[in-house]
Amino acid sequence: MNTAPKIRVLAPFRLRSYRFQWLADLSTSWAFEMETIMLSWYILVETKSVFLLTLFASTQYIGTLLSPVFGVMGHRLGNKRVYCAMRACYTTLAAIMMLLVLTGALTPLYVFIISALLGMVRPSDLVLRYSLIGETMPAGELMAATSVSRTTQDSARIMGALAGAGIVATLGMGIAYVVVACLYAVSFLLSLNVTGVRALATNDGRLKPAEISIWYDLRDGTAHVWHTPQLLAAVWLAFLVNLTAFPLTSGLLPYVAKEVYHTDQTGLGYLVAGFSFGALLGSVILSRFGHALPPARMMVGFCAVWYCMTFIFAQMAGPAGGIPMLILAGLAQSFGMVPMSAMMLRNAGPQFRGHVMGLRMLMIYGLPIGLLISGPLISHFSYRATASLYCTIGLIVTGLITLRWRAHVWQLDAPANKRN
Repeated sequence: MNTAPKIRVLAPFRLRSYRFQWLADLSTSWAFEMETIMLSWYILVETKSVFLLTLFASTQYIGTLLSPVFGVMGHRLGNKRVYCAMRACYTTLAAIMMLLVLTGALTPLYVFIISALLGMVRPSDLVLRYSLIGETMPAGELMAATSVSRTTQDSARIMGALAGAGIVATLGMGIAYVVVACLYAVSFLLSLNVTGVRALATNDGRLKPAEISIWYDLRDGTAHVWHTPQLLAAVWLAFLVNLTAFPLTSGLLPYVAKEVYHTDQTGLGYLVAGFSFGALLGSVILSRFGHALPPARMMVGFCAVWYCMTFIFAQMAGPAGGIPMLILAGLAQSFGMVPMSAMMLRNAGPQFRGHVMGLRMLMIYGLPIGLLISGPLISHFSYRATASLYCTIGLIVTGLITLRWRAHVWQLDAPANKRN
């Protein structure tokens, strides 16, 4: 009786391309998390400034505004080509950083410069991941495929955070960066084996006139989202959680570890791992049972739960109470974000998947905005006051989004709540 859910979990791996993509994404995600936790702690220790910490975290999302462009480029040039080019870029930048660390030439300025260059590309990584899944995976397996794909990020946040902190503590930052560079290189090699749909062209091999302009494609994709209520609601909700929820459970955790809980880099690794364990648990549950759940209702309902758990986390005085709340927040985050991605892929037309996911990733721009605003607020008030304000605003606006598009995201018979 339990064979159906198990088969559904493993079904995406029947595709050879998905197997290589999953491994490539896992390697990239591990490298992302190790790099982020190492450099965040380095900036906080070297500069002793929460503002510079939030500024550093923000540099990782500079390229968010380019996400729709990457989506269009994938549509025009082929998602696989853009996907592989991005992985080659990560490998090159990590090799440069590795040399700076090994030669003792690393400074906060170099960290900001290289992180800014990486931030031009990194936010669009998910655009290409999901676009490749959308073009290779049957519609009935999208929830399972996106859930299993999400485990690459969640498991990386657990093991990458712990490994990054552990390797730095025992072997030093130089060896840790050698590991990061090798992970990026492995990801690039695996990416070469991913299957991609060829770029669209006319019978004679020339691009259609409408495809000559990237801006035409961007306008077309934006109009598609604007006139599809369930997609528009998801985009606004994505911006909201990036503005008010993700800063509290990602970029500001180094500050919580050092200044609120008075722990070290290993303690930071436990905090990151706690949130990510909850998210991983949520992804695994959804990969087995998500097909039977209404995606849009899950999306708005569990985003509200995420805010509640984060609010409680902000009131905790130490890791003993904070980590369990982070686990619950991560679980709720996964239950909200994975159905959002699956719903958007299913409700976007095949010709608009890259455009829609690009606009979805554009909403990540709310994260650096939220981080930059939080820095002065924390300095003038406190982390707890700032986090409480963010969660309150998030809950109120989530309710308003649900009311505004109630017929499209809450009613069970709405297309956005269609089950597989």
